[in-house]
Amino acid sequence: MRRLVVISGKSKIIAASAAMAFSLTSIHLAAKAHIASLQREQEQLEKTAVSTQQSALSQDSFLNELKPIPPAPVAPNIGAVTEPSAHAPSITRRSQAAERSASPAPKRQIIISIADRQLAVIDHGQVFKTYPIAVGARGTPSPDGDFVIVNHAKDPVYRHGDKEIAPGKDNPLGTRWMGLSLKGYGIHGTNVQSSVGKAISHGCFRMRKQDVEELYTLVRVGDTVMVRRERDAMIAKVFSAPSPTQPAVTLAAATNSEVQATAAATTTTVETTEQ
Repeated sequence: MRRLVVISGKSKIIAASAAMAFSLTSIHLAAKAHIASLQREQEQLEKTAVSTQQSALSQDSFLNELKPIPPAPVAPNIGAVTEPSAHAPSITRRSQAAERSASPAPKRQIIISIADRQLAVIDHGQVFKTYPIAVGARGTPSPDGDFVIVNHAKDPVYRHGDKEIAPGKDNPLGTRWMGLSLKGYGIHGTNVQSSVGKAISHGCFRMRKQDVEELYTLVRVGDTVMVRRERDAMIAKVFSAPSPTQPAVTLAAATNSEVQATAAATTTTVETTEQ
């Protein structure tokens, strides 16, 4: 009986030792696994730091490329003209353009006398130039009143109904067109030079080739056109015989509320009353 008790006591010791050994092994394995996990986290953190540093360096390099190079300073030299820097010309051009737009060119005025079959350009109250013109025939008279040049074109395409004629010697509009604020009517050239000076058009005002091309350079969109059918005092003064001292012309302001410049765009195709 005593022997059995001793054996039973030894078994308990062995079992306890085995359990302790298993526990220690488990603790060791758990510690080893934890250490490996910590090492992996450390490596991941190091990789992230390196990637972040490279990205920051790349971004700094990109930002440095975007930074504008400041212009070299130019020392002032009073009394001398210095060459502008590379950045200066564009600024100068914009400034000049702004000055031009801020100070519009003075408008000229056109006066047409249907009775005299003449056109005059008025500049600052003085008769600048007069030209012979063709006016509307009896059955298709030219309109009278106050108008505005609303568009103009070089080498216009003629269109009347379904008929269309490209620029050239057969074009009834000639080489230049200056459209009035009354649709379909304008001042233009002609392919029949001998018609100038006659009442023969379909309502428009025809001019010789060299005259209409010169007039085109003298007036612009927005200039007013006064057409008078009767020869009143103002028309008589404008189209009087030339003298060494041309008298100043006082012009009445346009009273037609319909007169306005509708568009400043150049027109290439013109639909007109001319046939």
